[in-house]
Amino acid sequence: MPSAFVADPARYDSMTYRRAGRSGLRLPPLSLGLWQNFGTARSFDTQRAIVLRAFDLGVTHFDLANNYGPPPGAAEEFFGRILATDLRAYRDEIVVSTKAGYLMWPGPYGDSGSRKYLLSSLDQSLKRLGLDYVDVFYHHRPDAETPLEESMGALTTAVAQGKALYTGISNYDPAQTEAAAALLAAAGTPLLLHQPRYSMFDRHVEDGTLEAVESAGAAAIVFSPLAQGMLTDRYLNGVPEGSRAVTSVFLHESDLTDDLLTKVRALNGIAVGRGQTLAQLALQWVLREPVVVSAIIGASSVAQLEQNLGALRGPALTADELAAIDAALA
Repeated sequence: MPSAFVADPARYDSMTYRRAGRSGLRLPPLSLGLWQNFGTARSFDTQRAIVLRAFDLGVTHFDLANNYGPPPGAAEEFFGRILATDLRAYRDEIVVSTKAGYLMWPGPYGDSGSRKYLLSSLDQSLKRLGLDYVDVFYHHRPDAETPLEESMGALTTAVAQGKALYTGISNYDPAQTEAAAALLAAAGTPLLLHQPRYSMFDRHVEDGTLEAVESAGAAAIVFSPLAQGMLTDRYLNGVPEGSRAVTSVFLHESDLTDDLLTKVRALNGIAVGRGQTLAQLALQWVLREPVVVSAIIGASSVAQLEQNLGALRGPALTADELAAIDAALA
């Protein structure tokens, strides 16, 4: 049945796109990730509404992985349904990325970084998505037991076969990033994106990873910029029922220590002084790095999506505000 969806003709009027490294591809500064909010645990209608509203607001990049759900594979299947019913006519206006690197199916060929796993996983992802190709295919994590040449060779093959347009890596340290970028460049499929975790509460990539990405002519697109919701106003006055600290395996109530909440309240004060939410401040903070082309946000509702996109309307961070943030985190 044909969809009644017609994209907002003004969707590109207020979004400023950033060039990804030395490539010709530009991305929105905030991309929609389908990691934890897309799967059988949530209404398909809600997921569809979030995706379509994001596109209407100029968000052209949708980030997935083979194991996103729950259950694994569900996010790709659900997004594939939305593509088929609503966004098929807009495929050339959309960047779709997916990944492989974590456990996806039983046996010796359903995990890690072998050529067999990565290429067969990509075929499965394309089938779930209903696409002939994805725009970016990532190796989701380094694999110490597989030669890096094999993993990067698989990404190169995916591009050569027309099943991906660009290559990406995720969770690689500085040395691994340099080595992967060199292999991909030598093969003629230069590294486009590195996707690391980065937030005010996790700054490990400032110890060399961001520099390695920039040196490679690539760009960083960061995940968990809100630290699993800790960098929001959600936990300022306790732990709400049904919040991620109660339901997620990636955040636990024990993580919300008195010391951490003291920092959260101090950061919230800075955000309020700027006329922002804490989440908007945290997003703007990661985007201050020139090599960071985009930050991946999740959303459990259209309202949350719209509020987070409000970060793009905030005033530039001043030197005094950056110093105050560092002091709050110290």
